[in-house]
Amino acid sequence: MLQKIKDNSKKILDSTKQKAMARTSSLLNNGLKKDKYIVALDIGTEYVKALIAKTSTQSEGLEIIGVGRCHQKLTDMQSGAISDIAGVVENCDKALSQAEEQANISARSVVIGIAGELVKGMTNVVKISRKDPTIVIDADEMDKIIALVQQKSENRAKQQLAYELGGKNVDVRLVNSALVSIEIDGYPISNPIGFQGRDVVIGLYTAFAPLIHIGALEKTAQELDLDLIAVAAEPFAVSRAVIGNDPNQNLSAILMDVGGGTTDIAVINEGGVQGTKMFGIGGRAYTRSIERELGISFDQAEKIKLNLDSNQIPTQKRPLIEVTLEKTADTWVSGVELALSEFDKLDNLPYRMFLCGGGSSLNLLLDVLEQTDWYKNLPFTKKPVVHHIRPEQVVGIVDKTGSINDHTFITAMGLLRVGMDTIDFNPSVSDSIKAKLDRVLSA
Repeated sequence: MLQKIKDNSKKILDSTKQKAMARTSSLLNNGLKKDKYIVALDIGTEYVKALIAKTSTQSEGLEIIGVGRCHQKLTDMQSGAISDIAGVVENCDKALSQAEEQANISARSVVIGIAGELVKGMTNVVKISRKDPTIVIDADEMDKIIALVQQKSENRAKQQLAYELGGKNVDVRLVNSALVSIEIDGYPISNPIGFQGRDVVIGLYTAFAPLIHIGALEKTAQELDLDLIAVAAEPFAVSRAVIGNDPNQNLSAILMDVGGGTTDIAVINEGGVQGTKMFGIGGRAYTRSIERELGISFDQAEKIKLNLDSNQIPTQKRPLIEVTLEKTADTWVSGVELALSEFDKLDNLPYRMFLCGGGSSLNLLLDVLEQTDWYKNLPFTKKPVVHHIRPEQVVGIVDKTGSINDHTFITAMGLLRVGMDTIDFNPSVSDSIKAKLDRVLSA
């Protein structure tokens, strides 16, 4: 049996590799520059979503010219992480082929999202006391300060993972960093270069992921013959999609990406990512609850869940289904409450909440957030206001295909934004030290 699985995986990977090499050959034959295009791969528990975008000649942003999507098998993913590389590679290839056919182009530079409960994102505030406050701060000193903050953040992420895994040490890798705030001697500034002062306080968001998960994504890109330019924590990608490059951005909001296997939460305070949390309850949990309660197959349960708001559900079964889903929703919102309670360094939580991801399409999720008092024990100044993120809210990215018309592709659009940050297409982007360092940190 094991040999049969190995043989099937090898056949899938070999076939996909041949297609990928043909894709690269086509790219080279067309004489195209790879840095003019970005591919985003949102490898979700339920679907793989692929976007191809090119630089916009009319604005400092990207234009989406190709969209693809492929359904994943139940065994391909586990809690947001890849569990069957061969299966996921095959699905990615199908989604990419759809996007390439629509775009009439092949692209090589790819950004892939990473999710799951073991991805740790946090903002650490570190104070550095300088020996000689009369010496002006230069770029080399800032590099050393940021390296110090990143090292402290990595140690904290390892400690947190070891605690959650019962003392087991896990190798992690930095996937995303972004400056949140800079202060010198108590004064907030945007560009520390040239300033004097004794105490430098840096607020730096960092996201770390286990090497085993990153390795699976690197292998996926390799089999697809793509150049992996960045791996992004998906809630961070959603944050980048909403914040954009405006140095005066002061948005405060809670962003929630509800996928098939996980719910990813990012808290933005005054334009800076304060942290990201993830827990393993997504859209499939609701399907599983129907499956168990009615004793039917997963596919049948999924069909019932998707048609819940229609008249296709038998009247006699509807009360039982609704009670079952409400129990799951109560568990889910308890996870949301627990995740938000860990942002204890904020005096108040933003009251604006924006949802995205296929799992958030279930109206029950919005109902439980809007109609219950789950937020009472959290530091909200007012009752949360809940909306879906709309594609037109994504900064600097325009859909030219007409295929993106709801919240389900927001994460993939965020991955394009991370790619744009990494490659830095536009030299005219703000030259503030924060913008420059954000681009360096995201590389």
